[in-house]
Amino acid sequence: MSPRAQTLAPTGTLRVAFLGTNPVHGRVDPKSGAVTGPIADIVQEVARRLGVPFRLLPAPDPAGVIAHVRNGTADLGAIAYDTDRAREVDFAGSFAVMFSSYLVPAGSPIRTLADADQPGVAIGAGRTQTQGIFLATHLRQARLRTFDALPPPAEIQRLLLAGELQAFGLNRQRADDAASASAGALRVVPGSFVDVEQSFVVAKGDQARAAEIARLVDELRASGFIAAAIARAQLVGAAPPPPRPVTP
Repeated sequence: MSPRAQTLAPTGTLRVAFLGTNPVHGRVDPKSGAVTGPIADIVQEVARRLGVPFRLLPAPDPAGVIAHVRNGTADLGAIAYDTDRAREVDFAGSFAVMFSSYLVPAGSPIRTLADADQPGVAIGAGRTQTQGIFLATHLRQARLRTFDALPPPAEIQRLLLAGELQAFGLNRQRADDAASASAGALRVVPGSFVDVEQSFVVAKGDQARAAEIARLVDELRASGFIAAAIARAQLVGAAPPPPRPVTP
């Protein structure tokens, strides 16, 4: 193997853990287990350049991705940046910017993001999801109800239509998918209340691996490969990351 491959895939296979329930990362076919989307395209291209096979490891939540990276069952992980997570793993190589919005009943008076943060409004969010973390410190008047595990779309729809919640904070792509599947019962509030970069992560202190994946992702971003992968996945809730500043 090349030195670059030895650094990123020491077992001879590039193993990457990602959020299997986050369409910004990818979609997992429930029958075949096949993964499609930006993470699949990017990892496949990185592995091709390294000259090694690859394995994608869907995880249910960020904690699952971090566990894979920390216990050595994955060489890389993919999660949204957060300061608490940065104490457990090192971030390197941003591959997408994820948008966040509210899912609401179709007839809801909430028309703008600001409409949601009002007295008497109950907003749901996953406790460990980026949206829940952000809303916990930024809501001023609305009441936040967090869930240890992100409820499935059918349960979120039930909570909203039953009036137990007036809005649910999700990444924009999840919200759009849920609205599309609701037969007109739900809609997505325009805009984004927090934009967060989705990045590859490595074990804490693994500077060599972090530098290698950051260089490769920079190459893919500069070539337009990442933008093409996001466009191919037809994502409305994500965009390519901005170019990294060039150090003189």
